[in-house]
Amino acid sequence: MIRIELDEASLRATRIAISPLRDGSCARPTSRCRTDTLPGRTRSGWGRRARCGARTTGCARCGICSSRERGQVSDFLLPQPFGTVHVREELDALRATDHAFVREQVDVCYPGMADEPFVQPYLKDPEAACAALAEAYAAWWEGAIEPYWPTMRRLVEDEVLVRARTFATEGVDALFAGLETRGRWAPPVLELTKYIDVEYAPGERRLVLVPLVFAEGCRLYSTDDPEVVALSFQARGAAALREQQVSARRRGPARADARPGPRGRLSCASWADR
Repeated sequence: MIRIELDEASLRATRIAISPLRDGSCARPTSRCRTDTLPGRTRSGWGRRARCGARTTGCARCGICSSRERGQVSDFLLPQPFGTVHVREELDALRATDHAFVREQVDVCYPGMADEPFVQPYLKDPEAACAALAEAYAAWWEGAIEPYWPTMRRLVEDEVLVRARTFATEGVDALFAGLETRGRWAPPVLELTKYIDVEYAPGERRLVLVPLVFAEGCRLYSTDDPEVVALSFQARGAAALREQQVSARRRGPARADARPGPRGRLSCASWADR
């Protein structure tokens, strides 16, 4: 259980940040996934292409898939969100990750695993390993996510506006309502059900909320940063992306990615967690 106590100052410091890299990472199936047992979004033709892309873009060699299958992804593999709609800005931040931070996080997140194939490159040459990971992310993004990003961007930007307006007009209770299926807002504490057990006093960590189109089945709680706790949550209207995929299949391959899907605020609750 993660317990974050929020006083007035902490609530004023709470931010909502868009992260295309986190959305792209959550959209990528792990190598253990089987198409016939996955939710509808991954059984689609896009999902099958995504699985192929995950195997061919070098993600496995760079460790992100292996790390996700262990249920933990360190900030050196997926940097803290700072609020941008341009994935290349986040990839630049990944390439610039401090070498000492990489080695420190390996010790903290993967103790006793220095000989693991996915860990070794980050200990031997952190700069080259982070650059290779950024290139793998970029290849995955261009092949599987970029055609859909205009629709995804609209959805997460709309979510930021809705949450900000809700906070301003209805207060914090409404802001946290329905934010996280595994969370509970019991003023002044936000409780998140997770495999780690940690508590944060008021002012100890700043809360950053990250709306994702592909949050279902891939909740991210980032606690590596000494000043920030980043929490991902499901953006509303994500079913519009699935509608876009269906529409693309009907139009045929030549026009599959030509235009974004229809506007809508449909629920994505039916997408079961992996």
